[in-house]
Amino acid sequence: MTAELNTENKTLNIQQQITFFNQSNDTLTSIVLNDWNNAFSTKNTPLAKRFSDEFYRGFHLAKEEERGSTKNVIILDANKLVLSWERPDRNPDLIEIKLSQNLLPNQKIVLQLTYLTKIPSDKFTKYGYNNNGIIHLKNWFLTPARYENHDFIRYSNTNLDDIANAYSSFEIDLKTPKNFEAISDLKSSKSSVNDPFINYKLSGNNRADFNLIIEPKTHFESYTNSAIEVLTDLRNNKLDNIQKAIVIDRIVNFANDLIGKYPHEKIIVSQTDYERNPFYGLNQLPSFISPFSDEFLFEIKFLKTYLNEYLKTSLQLDPRKDNWIYDGLQVYAMMKYMDENHPNTKMMGSVSNLRLLKSYNIANIGFNDQYSYFYMLMARKNLDQALGDPKNTLIKFNEQIASKYRSGLSIRFLDDYLQNDAVPASIKQFYNQNQIKQVSRTDFETILKSNTEKDINWFFNTIINSRAIIDYKFSSVKKTKDSITFSVINKTETPIPIPVYGTKKGAVVFKQWLDIEECDSTFTFPRNGADKIILNLKNEVPEYNLRNNWKKLDGFFPNNRPVKFVFLKDLEDPYYNQVLYVPSIYYNLYDGITPGIRLHNKTILDKPFTFDINPSYSTKSNNLSGLVSFAVNQNYRNSTLYNVKYSVSGSYFHYAQDASYLRINPMVQLRIREPNFRDNRKQLILLRQVIVNKEKSAFTMDNAPSNYSIFDARYVNTKTEVTNHFNFSSDIQISGKFGKVNGEIEYRKLFENNRQINLRFYAGSFLYNKTESDFFSFASDRPTDYLFDYNYFGRSESTGFYSQQFIMAEGGFKSKMDTPYANRWITSLNASVSIWNWIEIYGDVGFIKNKNQNAKFLYDSGIRLNLVTDYFELYFPVYSNNGWEIAQNNYNEKVRFIVTFSPKTLINLFNRKWF
Repeated sequence: MTAELNTENKTLNIQQQITFFNQSNDTLTSIVLNDWNNAFSTKNTPLAKRFSDEFYRGFHLAKEEERGSTKNVIILDANKLVLSWERPDRNPDLIEIKLSQNLLPNQKIVLQLTYLTKIPSDKFTKYGYNNNGIIHLKNWFLTPARYENHDFIRYSNTNLDDIANAYSSFEIDLKTPKNFEAISDLKSSKSSVNDPFINYKLSGNNRADFNLIIEPKTHFESYTNSAIEVLTDLRNNKLDNIQKAIVIDRIVNFANDLIGKYPHEKIIVSQTDYERNPFYGLNQLPSFISPFSDEFLFEIKFLKTYLNEYLKTSLQLDPRKDNWIYDGLQVYAMMKYMDENHPNTKMMGSVSNLRLLKSYNIANIGFNDQYSYFYMLMARKNLDQALGDPKNTLIKFNEQIASKYRSGLSIRFLDDYLQNDAVPASIKQFYNQNQIKQVSRTDFETILKSNTEKDINWFFNTIINSRAIIDYKFSSVKKTKDSITFSVINKTETPIPIPVYGTKKGAVVFKQWLDIEECDSTFTFPRNGADKIILNLKNEVPEYNLRNNWKKLDGFFPNNRPVKFVFLKDLEDPYYNQVLYVPSIYYNLYDGITPGIRLHNKTILDKPFTFDINPSYSTKSNNLSGLVSFAVNQNYRNSTLYNVKYSVSGSYFHYAQDASYLRINPMVQLRIREPNFRDNRKQLILLRQVIVNKEKSAFTMDNAPSNYSIFDARYVNTKTEVTNHFNFSSDIQISGKFGKVNGEIEYRKLFENNRQINLRFYAGSFLYNKTESDFFSFASDRPTDYLFDYNYFGRSESTGFYSQQFIMAEGGFKSKMDTPYANRWITSLNASVSIWNWIEIYGDVGFIKNKNQNAKFLYDSGIRLNLVTDYFELYFPVYSNNGWEIAQNNYNEKVRFIVTFSPKTLINLFNRKWF
C-alpha cells in the first residue's frame, strides 16, 4: 500500500494491492472488505445508531468536515479490468467485490485499489485527528474480512474495537509532511525525499491490524528489554524514565511468564487506548485526591492497557463472539499481578488508612475485591448478561465494566477450584496453539478439560453461557467441641461448587470445596477451634448474595448482625445491618427550608428490601414533616416482566400557608423490558391507592375535599434515544366521587439537519363526575395535583412567581387561560420546533368541555428555551386566547419555568447512557 497524507484536508490518498489467498475449501464468487472508516460517513450507519442508543449527541450534531468516509473507490483485477462492488444496505462500512471468475480453493487473486480516506475527528471515538495536529489512525484502510464457517464475517463498526480482519502481511509506503513523525508497531524506517515530505516504510507479518500515530512532535517514549520494544505516551510527568522502565519491564515479563511470548517486536501502549478503556474507579477520582502513589497509578494504567493490546494483537479469536476470553484473561492477569506485587493494597488506597473511614466497608475491601462489586451492581439490578453473549449485544456498563470483570472473576474462580496450576497451564497451551492456527472458545474449553480430571461442564454451561445467578446459604448448623455438622441449600439451583471456611477470630482454620453433587447435602468437618463458618469467604465464586453465607458458632443467635450506622454511602457489608444516615434539605413555599436527617439502608448495591425514613423540620411552620417508604423488590431472571416492586410510602408537608396534608401510597410496580437488553424500550404498569388527608385552608378552594382515596392504574410504554423519543401512557382513576381516564403520546425527533420537533397529544375524559368543585378536573395549564405527584414549590399559588412553575401534564398550555379547568373532557396538542440550538418556538391547541357548556377552543404560542429537556426550561408566551401577551402589562408574570433540583433525577440523565 502507498498512502499519502494531506494534513490540511485530513485525507489519505491510497493505492493498494491485495493478494488474496483462498485458504478455505470453498469456491468464492465475491470478497468482502472491511471499510470501517466509512461508518463515520452519515448519520444513519450502525455506528451512528449506536451513538444515538447511548445518548451521545456529538456525532449527530457534528459538522460535515468532522466526519470520516471512504470515497472514489476503484477496484481492478490483475488484468486491469474494473470489478463491480457494492456496500450492503445494512453494512455501509463493508465492501463486497463481485469477482469476474470464481476463486477456487488454494488459488489467489490480485486486486488493485485506489481510494481516498477522509479521517474523522477524534471527538467521537478518540481515534482520528485532534486540534493539536495529532492523528491516531484506526481501521483506516480497506482490508479483507475474516473468512470462517463458509462465509466472510460481516461485522459493522459500532465503536467496540472488534473488527474481524483476515490475518495478513503488510508492506506500506507512507508519505507525510516533513514536520510530522509517524509511530507504528510495525517494523519501520524513514527516508527524506524532495522537500517537504518524508517517506516511511512499514512492514509486518501475520497481523490483523496495526497501530499508526502521526504527530507534529512525538510524545512517545521507547523502552526496550530482551523481549520487546514498548512505545508509550501514557501520561505521568512525576515519574522519571528509570521508574517507568522498571514498571514496564516487570509487567512485560509478568505477561510473558503467565501467558506467553508476544509474537511481534514492538507494541504500542497509548494514552488514547487507555482513555477508551480506563480503569474504572481510578479515572473517576478528582485530580486533587491521590489515594495511590504516582508510580502505582502509572503501573495499573500501563498494566491494563498493555494487557488489552497484548491480547487483542496476538490472539486470533473472533473479537465479537469470543470477547469474554479477551476480557477474562486480561482481568485474571491483572488480579494475579496485584496478588504478586501489591497483595495488601486496598480498593481505596491510602484513604483506607484514615481513622475516620475505618468503619466503612468500602475502605476495608482489597483492591481485587472491587471487581465482584461491579458485577453485583448489575446482577442486583437484573441487568447482567451472559458472558458468552456477543460483544455488540451487551449494554454499555456490561461491555466496558461488569461483564469484563466477571469474566476475569470466573477464570480466577476456576483456577482456585481446579488448583495445581491447571488454569495457568491451559492459558499457555491455548496461547501457543493460537500462534499456529486460528482458535475459538471451543479450543479453550477442550484444553481446560484436558488438564483436569474434574467435571467442569458447569463452568461453560452455566458461568459462561447463561446468566444464572449463584446463591448458597446454610440451612442448619450443629456443633460440638470437636466437629461441625451443617447443610447447605442451593437457593437458585445453579450447580456450582462453593468453598466453605472455618475461621477463628478472623483467621482461617480450615477450607474445603463442596462439589456440585454434594450441595444441598449434610457435611461434617473437624471444628479446629472455629468460631464461625463462612461460605465463599474470599468471594472466589461470583455470588449474588453474600449476606446469607455465614453462621456464628458461639452465642445464642447464630447469625445475628449488629447494627452499624454509616454516614452518607457505603458498599454492602454482609456482616452488619447497615443504617446509612445523611443530612437532607427540602424546600417549598409553605414549609420553607426544611432540614432533616435521612435514615435508610440503600447501599451501592440494590437490595430486596429497603426502607427510607426522612424526618425533617419545617422552619416556616415550626413543626415536624417528612417522608417514609418501605419497598420489596422481586426480580424475575428469565422473563420480560423482570421486576416487581411492592411499596408503601407516606409524606407529611404543608400544601398551603395554614394547612398540611398526609399522603399514604401503597403501590405495586411491574417493569417490562425487551428480550434484547440494548433495546431502549421500557414498559411500566403501576397500580396504587392514594389516600390523602388534608387540613382545611382559608387560602384555597372552599369546596375542595379534605379527605379522599383514589385507585390509580397506569401503563407507560417508552423508547428513547438521541434522535427519537416515543412515549405512550394511559391512566385510569377511580374513586367514590369520580372516575376518569386519559391517554398521552409524546414524540420527539432530531432530524439530520439538527432541527428538532417535539409533539405531544393528550386526551382525557370523566367516566362519571359527582364532584362539586374543579379540584379533580382536568387542567389546561396548571394541574391541582390532587395525587401529590408533582414537585410544586408553591402548589396552591394562583398568582406570583410560584404560580409560574410549569409542569408538562394534562393540557400542557403555557398561557394561563380564562377557562382553566374541564369537568367533562379535554384534548390538546403541544408542539415545539427548534430554530437555533436550544431556542424553539412552541404552540398549543386544544378543546375543553365543561358541563352545560359548549366545548371551548384554546390556543397559545411563544418561545421555548430548552436548556435541558424536562429539567431546566423557560417559556415566553407571545400570542394566545388572551391576545398579544408579549405586549401586555406585567409580562414577567406570564413567563413559565421548569426547574428540577432532584439530584437523583439529574443523575439518571447521566446514567441512561450506561444502562
